[in-house]
Amino acid sequence: MTPSDLFCHRCLASAPKYVYTLVMEQFLRAIPLTFIPLFVAIDVFWLTGFFAPYAIKMDVPSRRRLVRRAIATALVAGLGFIAVGELIFRVLGITADDFKVAGGALLFIISINELTSSGKGSFIFSEESAGAVPLGVPLIVGPAVMTTSLVLTEHFGVLPTVASFVLNLALAWAALAWAHRIVARVREDYITAMSKIMAILLAAIAVMMIRLGITGMMGIMNLTG
Repeated sequence: MTPSDLFCHRCLASAPKYVYTLVMEQFLRAIPLTFIPLFVAIDVFWLTGFFAPYAIKMDVPSRRRLVRRAIATALVAGLGFIAVGELIFRVLGITADDFKVAGGALLFIISINELTSSGKGSFIFSEESAGAVPLGVPLIVGPAVMTTSLVLTEHFGVLPTVASFVLNLALAWAALAWAHRIVARVREDYITAMSKIMAILLAAIAVMMIRLGITGMMGIMNLTG
């Protein structure tokens, strides 16, 4: 039985009490395994460094309003993508292994771009729209987070992935809310260094996803061959 099978609602409805203990154990074990990839994909260090120059120029009510709008947009976009991801697979005839290879390749490109880039972006924030775009999507929930969340859902199930996603959004909320103070107390080059480390970890996760996808394809070919 895989972790995703354990979090099946039908299984839980008809299972005896001792199975709930097993489910909770598997859930707690899956949390760090789903939290860390999403933490790397969101990269709160880069997000903090990016948002701080804009946050310093805003008054407190405007900053809080913008951060709330960004987190709400990211939450809706992330949960929506997790909810319809499997349906998209079925409609387009995409297998989980296909997505692992394609998603891993995309994550690898994103990580390399993050490693080689020197700037923090050139977005211009306006109070009316910046909370939703570009801060909520695609800076918080972008291709990296979407790809990672779908692969994690396939491996560990919906509940651990959603829980880890919400926890990461809570961290992103805190980072954005205190970005101006964090940058004032921590040297900017330290934040940049941490962001580069996150990019290296993201590249490693991308390679792992490609490896798992190729291994899965080869396993299917051996069974049908």
